[in-house]
Amino acid sequence: MARNKIEDLRNHLFEVIEALKDGDIEMDKAKTIADVAQVIVNSAKVEVDFMKVVHGNGSGFIPLDNRGAYETKQITIGETIE
Repeated sequence: MARNKIEDLRNHLFEVIEALKDGDIEMDKAKTIADVAQVIVNSAKVEVDFMKVVHGNGSGFIPLDNRGAYETKQITIGETIE
């Protein structure tokens, strides 16, 4: 099971946005974090495509329910995702 999940990535990225707004992080560092996040997102897309082909459960990075379907959550802007 994956230690980090897509929700963790979202939370980290929102922290970077807040730090940018507060002036607590340099733009170059934020850009680097965003670039690395894009690589992670792209690898998740590959994982989803792979799961579709082999009907597998993936690595756990993208949460699945007990039927193997992707979990979805309705959230509002500013809400913390647990």
